[in-house]
Amino acid sequence: MPAASLLLEWYDRHRRTLPWREATRDPYRIWLSEVMLQQTTVAAVGPRWRRFLVRFPDVETLAAAPWDAVAEEWAGLGYYARARNLHACAQAVVARGGFPDTEDELRALPGIGAYTAAAVAAIAFGRPTVPLDGNVERVTARLGAIEAPLPGARPALAALARRWMEQDAARARPSDFVQALFDLGATICTPRSPACALCPWRSDCEGFRTGLAPSLPRKAAKKARPLKRGVHFLLLDGTGRLLLRRRPPTGLLGGMLELPGTPWRETPWTDAEIPPFAPLPGLDWRALDGEAKHGFTHFELHMALRVATAPPGANLRDGEWMTLAAARAALPGTMQKLLDLAESEGAMG
Repeated sequence: MPAASLLLEWYDRHRRTLPWREATRDPYRIWLSEVMLQQTTVAAVGPRWRRFLVRFPDVETLAAAPWDAVAEEWAGLGYYARARNLHACAQAVVARGGFPDTEDELRALPGIGAYTAAAVAAIAFGRPTVPLDGNVERVTARLGAIEAPLPGARPALAALARRWMEQDAARARPSDFVQALFDLGATICTPRSPACALCPWRSDCEGFRTGLAPSLPRKAAKKARPLKRGVHFLLLDGTGRLLLRRRPPTGLLGGMLELPGTPWRETPWTDAEIPPFAPLPGLDWRALDGEAKHGFTHFELHMALRVATAPPGANLRDGEWMTLAAARAALPGTMQKLLDLAESEGAMG
């Protein structure tokens, strides 16, 4: 393994300035940043992390908040199971009297997996462990010229990464060392066109020596994602408000607001099947041209949209009326695309 001291010297000169890299190393703020950074870019997380802390400045405030408030603040960040797990974990942390400081205890909390537990343990509490994210996988695969494809190669890459903590320099500064690995992968050992000439570990990199670095890590061929379809309903009240309802608490987008609609399925919906799912089935629902499209991890989603205006005094089974601005702030990105479709078709009145 290359010398940890070389990477730490490079990090001391070139470290990124990120809002969650604070002298206090508050585990709440570090944990929040790690959860937000999963499947989301650093550039997108920065302002949202700050905004979240204004509303929920500590773990006690987050734990005591109603789910609706947490869901509203998370809207637009995607992968909404993270928000549910964040809320449940905050409640568990408060119940036990604070964050545990070991990797195993952190992993026992709701929604904290192996990576997040290792990241918080190392960064917040100085534990000598190496979390395996995409950056660390890439750096490790290139250093060792590991050609076995992901995800099968992950156990071997994790074992190699853990060996860094056998070095005194890494064990003396585990928090900085882990963040140095992140920075190396994000700024030098990038997925495409790595800047090997600037890398502090170039002389010890087998991937650089063999010319394999840009092609690593290898990835197994992805299976084609199935296509699912749904039909949603935009019900207006004539005063600029629209009807939203809340999804069931579990499952995809659990607990988030949505435009009412059918379930999502691979079989196309027929005109005869659609009306019972409308908020007011008897209305004259106008079908818009086009579809709203969204990609989830395991499937593609195409959504059609139908629009109507509710008569005065309409008897609705459930839901809540919101202005367009409030709906924009509260809806997840998937549903935002339906509003985009409605506005592009001039259906918002």
